[in-house]
Amino acid sequence: MTDLPRAGAIAPARIVDARGRAKAFRPLDPDARHTAVERGLAAYARGDFYLAHEELEPAWMGSADAGERELLAGLIKLAAAFVHAARGNPAGVATNLRGARARLDQAAAHGVDGGFDLPALQAAIDVRLDRLASLQAAPVAPRGTLMDPPHDVAGPPGRARRPPLDLVPPPLSLRTPA
Repeated sequence: MTDLPRAGAIAPARIVDARGRAKAFRPLDPDARHTAVERGLAAYARGDFYLAHEELEPAWMGSADAGERELLAGLIKLAAAFVHAARGNPAGVATNLRGARARLDQAAAHGVDGGFDLPALQAAIDVRLDRLASLQAAPVAPRGTLMDPPHDVAGPPGRARRPPLDLVPPPLSLRTPA
């Protein structure tokens, strides 16, 4: 049986991003997007990176503005990088940090900073990429010998294979008005 939308329900649409890829679009009013971003930033500040990713996603999917979508995608990828750091997955960290950097570059190119100091955040990501390169030379613990990190940090259980990476996430907060 096919699931049909309820009468009056808004079916998700698609947005084509700068790379020509279709992305989900579920319109969300600006106040709801702002609330989602605040929840995501609060989770990130607590070190709940998996939750931060989950909280930011509705705001990303709810914006039709290309610059805002790039900014939010960059923040989502930054949070995802530290989910992988908690799991001890340097390849996942590197992929997501590079993706975050690229998305934040695109947001800046669109003139969108969302109240963040994007140059400082981009520089902080670069520092972590350099630090990650030095960590990748360190020996890795055998698979399956570690306890899972807390769910709110690393996502669903069963993913721990290596010790968490010694990589401090950059602070993520909105600029305060002068």
